[in-house]
Amino acid sequence: MSLTDFRTLGRSGLVVSPLALGTMTFGPGEWGADEATSRAIFDAYRAAGGNFIDTADIYSGGERETLVGRFIADSRARDEIVLATKFAFNGSASPLAATQAGAGNPNAGGAGAKNIHRALDASLRRLGTDYVDLYWMHIWDGVTPIEEIVQTLGDLVRAGKIRYYGLSDMPAWLAMKAATIASERRVPGPIAMQLEYSLVARDVESEHFAAAREGGMGVMPWSPLAGGFLSGKYSRSNTADTGRLSGANPFGDSKFTGRNWDILEAVKAVAGELDRPAAQVALAWTLARPGVAATLVGASKLSQLESNIAATDIRLSVEQMRRLDAASMPPQGFSASLAQPFIRRMIFGGHDVAGWGE
Repeated sequence: MSLTDFRTLGRSGLVVSPLALGTMTFGPGEWGADEATSRAIFDAYRAAGGNFIDTADIYSGGERETLVGRFIADSRARDEIVLATKFAFNGSASPLAATQAGAGNPNAGGAGAKNIHRALDASLRRLGTDYVDLYWMHIWDGVTPIEEIVQTLGDLVRAGKIRYYGLSDMPAWLAMKAATIASERRVPGPIAMQLEYSLVARDVESEHFAAAREGGMGVMPWSPLAGGFLSGKYSRSNTADTGRLSGANPFGDSKFTGRNWDILEAVKAVAGELDRPAAQVALAWTLARPGVAATLVGASKLSQLESNIAATDIRLSVEQMRRLDAASMPPQGFSASLAQPFIRRMIFGGHDVAGWGE
């Protein structure tokens, strides 16, 4: 595999690289790279054949979009690049102010039609383009009816302002309902889900992966290295200098659990057999998982991107995949338990019967 081993994203004609370059680390911020480093990362990704760039309007208040737009314009390769950005988070107030009654503009966030049009127009200005290839709902707001979301995004596809759309960080039932509504009404539907997914975050397999398969959506994992935990640079006895795994970030110290340390040991064992870094093995596992269309990677240093790209040429053996799967198997919830082989044998007279896509 390489960045030019292209595949379609979900049941669509959008052709993407197996690794998408995330730009949350571009520009100012605690985890950011300066403009020169960000440009070097962008250029290296493109030089390796990558075509899938992912950003969001909330990253540094839109500054990431501005940088990405500048890099794409300078590359003169807009038609070659699959450009994705996101909407939903409210940028009109600080996180603290947004918790206070009456603070901020409620229509400057969420998935209502008013905000989607506002957010897209602002993103297009910052990106310096007249269309986005893939427009993500960054997170479900919990109140906007999915019928409105499908209608609004479908209208934008028909208007040519976006080519496709996808859903990020939402309940599986919501994505399945969106796909069903779109199919029944013969209107554009979602082609992908963006979800946290890694060896230490496999809970989405029970519902989301099944919904994605049934609804024709490709799965695009974010944080496949669990915020750096699966890089192997931490140990049970030393969690100092944890960087993104401590302080103001979505993970805090939540990855430091006994189960996750056991998973990391399995990753390190396979990495030792292959003489490769643990991070590359963890990323190779994600790339090999059924249903994964493209995997989102980020980098604040050029060396990190180079390591991510190098993971695409790892071929894990059947035995190595089995060991990693076994070490990281999530607890079986109700939905997952219904697919157990012994239950199917009870249903089908003792026979092992495989379903579509399995």
